[in-house]
Amino acid sequence: MLKINKLISASAVDYAAEELKKYLRMMMPEGGDVEIAYDPEAKCGFRLGLMQELGLDISDAEDAELDDILYIDCDKEGGIIAGDNPRSVLLAVYEYLRQMGCRWLMPGVDGEYIPMKDIEPVKYRHKPSMRYRGWCNEGTEFQQCMLDAIELAPKLGLNVFMLEFRIPSGYYTRYYEHKFNENNRPPEPITTEQIIRWKVQCEAEIQKRGLEFHNIGHGFTIDPFKIPGTEQYQIKVDDSIIPEETKKHLALFEGKRGFMHGSIINTNFCMSSEEARRIVVSDVVDYAEHHSNTDYLHVWLSDGQNCHCECAECAKMTPSDWYMVLMNEIDEALTAKGLPTRIVFIAYVDSTWAPEKIRIKNPERFALLIAPITRTYTETLPEKKSDIVLRPYERNKLTFPRSLEEYLAYFDKWKEVWSGSNITYEYHFWRQHFYEVSGILLARRINEDVKCYIENGLSGIIEDASQRAFFPTGLAFYTYARSMFDASLTSEELEEEFFSAAFGKDWKLFRDYLLELSKAIPYTYTSQRFNLQSKTSPYYRPDLVPTIKSTHEVIERGRALIKEHYDSDIRVQTVAVRVLEAHTIYAESLALALEAKAVGDDDRASELFVEMMDKMGKLEAKIERYYDFTQCRFALQQIFNSKTVKPQNEIQDN
Repeated sequence: MLKINKLISASAVDYAAEELKKYLRMMMPEGGDVEIAYDPEAKCGFRLGLMQELGLDISDAEDAELDDILYIDCDKEGGIIAGDNPRSVLLAVYEYLRQMGCRWLMPGVDGEYIPMKDIEPVKYRHKPSMRYRGWCNEGTEFQQCMLDAIELAPKLGLNVFMLEFRIPSGYYTRYYEHKFNENNRPPEPITTEQIIRWKVQCEAEIQKRGLEFHNIGHGFTIDPFKIPGTEQYQIKVDDSIIPEETKKHLALFEGKRGFMHGSIINTNFCMSSEEARRIVVSDVVDYAEHHSNTDYLHVWLSDGQNCHCECAECAKMTPSDWYMVLMNEIDEALTAKGLPTRIVFIAYVDSTWAPEKIRIKNPERFALLIAPITRTYTETLPEKKSDIVLRPYERNKLTFPRSLEEYLAYFDKWKEVWSGSNITYEYHFWRQHFYEVSGILLARRINEDVKCYIENGLSGIIEDASQRAFFPTGLAFYTYARSMFDASLTSEELEEEFFSAAFGKDWKLFRDYLLELSKAIPYTYTSQRFNLQSKTSPYYRPDLVPTIKSTHEVIERGRALIKEHYDSDIRVQTVAVRVLEAHTIYAESLALALEAKAVGDDDRASELFVEMMDKMGKLEAKIERYYDFTQCRFALQQIFNSKTVKPQNEIQDN
């Protein structure tokens, strides 16, 4: 009988032992029970503990709490599975199982590939390529999908999980209201209290695994002022709900203080006001004190752009300078309270421009988060480096970068005044996974992006990603996690690893089918949401109609392939094929709507888009673990709600 000995007492190690037992039993169902014991003196069996206590070298860890090192030295009877912190022990257990052929491809038990085999010797030591490897909630959430995501994260090698917002009501209510799909799924009532309980449950699951917990983000520009009726950030509000004594704290914009165009989340406060900053600092410290499970508290500015305070005092410095004043005051207050909470500040929209005067006094407490939300995702960097001229900061009249190359140039200015940890907040799975129909081109872009970020001094990525970004497959998200874990992996290696587990011996046929689909519905055409400077619609492309029409032939071949592989002895392969079957409806319907859009027939395109979403709405319950219906509609309506403006020469010809 195999035995697992825990050398230390920690929740993540306890969980690691249970996970190792479960999967060993699944791999060897006739192998008998696996005993778990706490025995710091154990010399045989599996021994789960800290490398430093076993006399193993961890000198390449700059900070053993933050840097993961995985160590495995096992034979057929067991051996050492260790890490430099309890979380790393759990990651090492999953890596040990992965080395023996286990794969976690999608959320839940249906996303697992667990071979039946005897254990084999494994020797392995690895420090992941990035320190911060994270996932943040996004899109529309139901509680089981959140729990599934937290469970999946460390199996893929991720070590960070973030929950955005104090109360993530928008994410949950958008799902449970079943907005835009009421005909198929009647709305379900959900209270703020229930959402709070669910968030706490998620926090407990994150903590159980020893994952680094990042918390909140947006909200600190308005929450501290305790304005009644602002608990849900997404709703539109009127300035009449703001108490008169509170208005003075909000940003002055176009001659008045109040909500930014009726939006709570897009509203900044008057950062030059000592009284307003004191209120915000007090709120941050109070939250940190009462939420000691938060490892990194994200204190971001508003979610709006070009909406900073225009009062005479605020105008004396850039928003980033006032932001640094706020960060230093937060640090002083946390230090006075003896609180170790780390703080994340963000270079996002207006704060993409680095501060000119003020510096962070205690970099050890902070991390900088670079959020390139307006970048294009059709390239990582251009083939030839551009001569980028950085635009000067101009209050509330900014034009934002359009490329990753340009964002990195602005980041270089930040590095001149900031020497601490740097993380990227990325958006590959916010909308892009709906625009790139194969998932393969996006996966390849992610693999490139990870390597680019490492080369440019970024030590991690947190994805602003739907917990259901596994449609048509989970390749892109799998590539994201594994590329950060080991940046030496190529896209080709990851495609083979994923597709062979998801589709079996004929995996190349499925990959090739999806690549054909990506040619028929070009990613460069669908992914143009930020092309706002053009005076004509980027979607007016009559020349692309024959290409888009070819989608239907490609899908017919795909359906024949799906039919041949519809049932499998391996559960995950059956599920992967059924998800791909639903995707044929998605791609075929999208192509029909795009054919009309490409010739400028907006009305017909909109009708076909509604028909498409009706078809997908009928499928939602069946594939909701992998596909986010509401977020998909939100992404694609950016195409079909846009008005086509034809080139001037065509208008004249007509």
